[in-house]
Amino acid sequence: MEFALSEDQTLFQASISGFLAGQAPLDTVRDIAGGDAAAAAALRQGLAELGIDQILVPEAYGGLGLGLLDAALVAEALGGAVAPVDYIANALGALAVSAAGTPAQKARLLPALAAGKVRIGVALAEATGARADAGVQVDQGRLQGRSLFVQGLEGATHILVAAGSGGLYLVESGARGLEQTNLSTIDRTRQQAGLTYAATPAEPLGEDGDRNAALEQVIQAGHVLLAADTLGAAQVMLDKAVAYAGERKQFSRVIGSFQAVKHLCADMAAEIEPARALVWHAAYGFDSGLEDAPLLACLAKSHLSEIGTFVARTATEIHGGMGFTDLVGLHYWFKRIGTNRQLLGGPERVREKAARLQGWG
Repeated sequence: MEFALSEDQTLFQASISGFLAGQAPLDTVRDIAGGDAAAAAALRQGLAELGIDQILVPEAYGGLGLGLLDAALVAEALGGAVAPVDYIANALGALAVSAAGTPAQKARLLPALAAGKVRIGVALAEATGARADAGVQVDQGRLQGRSLFVQGLEGATHILVAAGSGGLYLVESGARGLEQTNLSTIDRTRQQAGLTYAATPAEPLGEDGDRNAALEQVIQAGHVLLAADTLGAAQVMLDKAVAYAGERKQFSRVIGSFQAVKHLCADMAAEIEPARALVWHAAYGFDSGLEDAPLLACLAKSHLSEIGTFVARTATEIHGGMGFTDLVGLHYWFKRIGTNRQLLGGPERVREKAARLQGWG
């Protein structure tokens, strides 16, 4: 049996990567990070035309009806290009509605998601480790409290909110009592925000019952997609380090000819290759409903957080002083990896969850 991507998956990822290489070079990333709204809108529109927002929407509702593995391949390509788009948030919103929405919610939201008329931001941090100054409570269908590190609010029509009592709630972006404050983070390619709720109307996602299962499923998928984004960024940092080592000269020799530099590049490659298999297997496990899929997602997120940090540091060291300049722009990948490391739980917290899943906690 061959465990590999299908030809269609390989071509789809290549088409996304090719589009990003032409339409989102580093200069464009800099422009969008600096506030170029027109360039940001053009990039989002181009990616939408490639169908990335339809991947997790079932065919019955106008989507492509694909799986998390396909979404992870897109996330990997976007991470490699440090594309300044909030893909993961909208993908998790589509998955949540598809998996847990009522028939009426699916009929209302999924066709609009596939058509790009609805975009969903996600406020999930309070379910993976709320700070003392944050937390969301539900009282008779209204939200009170605060969410931090909310993703995907640019152009969002709805927000998927994790409540402290468990479960997921849909809030319209213009709802009464909802206040947004943009947060300054190291990653300028993706905006994060804080939301304050003051008796804000909210719609429970799904039927009455165990809504925590839907929340856990969304977090599980989020772990896989963040790991894939980090994988793409780490691979490009390795590629850039190898290319630089083949050009930069010291003592009349390219530094790539020095044994120490060769070892650093080999160490990065040796860490990335098995990590790629781990991410793909975690996504496959989610799509196939494997019993250990939640564990695989935790392992992918925590391991890629560590591998990404190692590659980011090592690739920057190979570049020497140039690695810290905006001319090379390596810091965009470095900071993307650092942000992914903490979103939906840092590696220590996620490993603790993995231990509990195995009965160790």
